[in-house]
Amino acid sequence: MAFISKAQIAKIWAMAREIDLSKESVYDVVYRVTGSDSISSLSSKEGIDVIEVLIHIMKELGIDPERKYRPGMASEKQIRYIEDLAYKLGWDSDPKRLRGYLKKYYKVEHIQWLTLESASKVIEGLKAIYKRSQKQNSQEKLQKAKE
Repeated sequence: MAFISKAQIAKIWAMAREIDLSKESVYDVVYRVTGSDSISSLSSKEGIDVIEVLIHIMKELGIDPERKYRPGMASEKQIRYIEDLAYKLGWDSDPKRLRGYLKKYYKVEHIQWLTLESASKVIEGLKAIYKRSQKQNSQEKLQKAKE
């Protein structure tokens, strides 16, 4: 019997982090699938079974299990929020607009290359631009109403 590999154990914990499972919940899944209390005592086949259950859970939650975890890089949530702000600004019709902004101010060519910290700065910058545009639009409406 082949024991579970270190790579399988790492994958189990990475997937658990991705779906916000607590340590206790991970061990509950392992116990329900294999009947074992210990991950390191699992066989390779049991490790595969646990991973398949975690993949199923991820799919149910709408998380792509094929997505690669990128430590230190922008999260999927941050990327989606940046894209949403770009849409609100009307930049969705021209993808070069967002890329130009990222290149000019953050020195990256693509949204996927943002670090966690720079993505936070991009979000704050786009929120400020959006707020200014809303303020400008409301002032223009007031100006037209006075005329």
